[in-house]
Amino acid sequence: MIKEINVFGIFVPPLFAYAGGSALIWLALRRFLRWAGVYRGVWHPALFNTALYVLILSGCIVAVFHWDH
Repeated sequence: MIKEINVFGIFVPPLFAYAGGSALIWLALRRFLRWAGVYRGVWHPALFNTALYVLILSGCIVAVFHWDH
């Protein structure tokens, strides 16, 4: 069973914590990809960013549940 996470006395669903951690990773990765010039070859940057965030979020969730069991 997935339990809530206590954040300064407020219980939040674990997905919020995973989403926040993924957002930090995504921001750093996006900055690096922009510096590396990857976005010059991307057809639709907004769609690329959304897909990248979903992949990072999924990876974080899978990593947590893999280590949990």
